[in-house]
Amino acid sequence: MNPDRIEKEVVLKAPLERVWRAISDADEFGQWFGVRFDGPFVPGTSVTGVMTPTAVDEEVAKAQQPYAGQADRWQIVAVEPPRRLAFRWHPFGVEDGEDEASQPTTLVEFTLEDTSGGVLLRIVESGFEAIPAARRQSAFEGNSEGWSAQTELIRKYLTLSEKM
Repeated sequence: MNPDRIEKEVVLKAPLERVWRAISDADEFGQWFGVRFDGPFVPGTSVTGVMTPTAVDEEVAKAQQPYAGQADRWQIVAVEPPRRLAFRWHPFGVEDGEDEASQPTTLVEFTLEDTSGGVLLRIVESGFEAIPAARRQSAFEGNSEGWSAQTELIRKYLTLSEKM
């Protein structure tokens, strides 16, 4: 295990273009992820995401509810259709009273690859070694659990949206 990066993979049974839209369209991303954004994902810009519990899974929505209304800035690094979305954010939030702008961010990359079973979505979050030691471990563990849940949320979202 590399303490600087989290890697998760999931094979999604949907066409590449459909998976791409689910990760690159800020509104769709927000529906399954549980965040409402104030704008589209455009490289070189920032968006504010406000925690809005997911509509895809009741249990996850309950876990997200205590954080509803909390906001975080995401710096959009890359939008490379239909294969890669990358952004920077503050992992596991920043402590109250700390200046968020002065805190290090991690890089989150979503990449898509066609496979025989569907589309392989790989999520990699890196840069944890730059996080202050006092919260590095909790940020790593919290985000690792979070990405495991998110791989299931996107799977459910794509299945539900296919039936609509």
